[in-house]
Amino acid sequence: PFFCGHFPQKHVMPGVLILEALAQVGAVAILSLPENRGKIALFGGVKNARFKRQVIPGDVLELECTLTKRRGPVGIGVCTATVNGETACTAELIFAIQ
Repeated sequence: PFFCGHFPQKHVMPGVLILEALAQVGAVAILSLPENRGKIALFGGVKNARFKRQVIPGDVLELECTLTKRRGPVGIGVCTATVNGETACTAELIFAIQ
């Protein structure tokens, strides 16, 4: 249903939902570290989000998030969403562990 509601004449996946998907992948990545087992990941924000192509019905969105920095309970992940090897979105996502 979100494809039809964003632009009624041109069905695309809203960028905010792509960022949400990347944030969930980032949370799984940071919580998979042994020292974070049983903890909660909190979303802290988005930096440098860039949308490079539309995601349309039928596309398979592949998500990747690499943890690049960590200081205490706060970390940053560089995340990418691609379709058929073509970048759809990149962003730095900030996380905190509680």
